[in-house]
Amino acid sequence: MSKKNNPGKTESMQIPDYAIERMARCLLPMIQRYYESEEGQKELRQWEAQRQAKEVRHG
Repeated sequence: MSKKNNPGKTESMQIPDYAIERMARCLLPMIQRYYESEEGQKELRQWEAQRQAKEVRHG
């Protein structure tokens, strides 16, 4: 089947390294502030508890 007949299929997109680096430089400080906040710390503890529970169940 050709790609023209398959609208759900997309070609992979190449993002230049400089663009990824720029996005990371913008996002990293926001992510750090979030995980330093009370809400972020709570979410991190919940995630860690879920991960540990999975490890116990799966041995």
